[in-house]
Amino acid sequence: LVVFPQEALEDVFLSLAGEENSFASILESHKGETIFIDVWAAWCRDCIEGMPKLKKMQATFPEATFLFLSLDRSVASWKKGIKKHTLEGSHHFISSGWKGAFGKAIDLDWIPRYMIVNKTGVISLYRAIALDDYRINEVLKNK
Repeated sequence: LVVFPQEALEDVFLSLAGEENSFASILESHKGETIFIDVWAAWCRDCIEGMPKLKKMQATFPEATFLFLSLDRSVASWKKGIKKHTLEGSHHFISSGWKGAFGKAIDLDWIPRYMIVNKTGVISLYRAIALDDYRINEVLKNK
């Protein structure tokens, strides 16, 4: 059974509305759903180059919840990036940054970083850095 480390679950992120939420409460709000997590930033070239593939994936798997966790340097650049790239999904800003509790707990060493949490809350895919990673489609197909 693979679940997020406690430090990651306790880290606090900012919602688009400016509310602070623990990662655990964000996951809880999507309980029973397949959650595709995209750790990204508007300044990240690889993240931006992957956006067309991401949008195709959203069209292919509309039943999945797409959770975007931003490592932008400011809330303003984060919100600007969402608008610029017309990202549909649930958006949160990682207030603690790259080296904060969440980043350390998941051993964040590159973005984009993709993870998938299945309907029972178990992490089905823990580390993928490219959308053409065959495991992503396999996990989403077998949700």
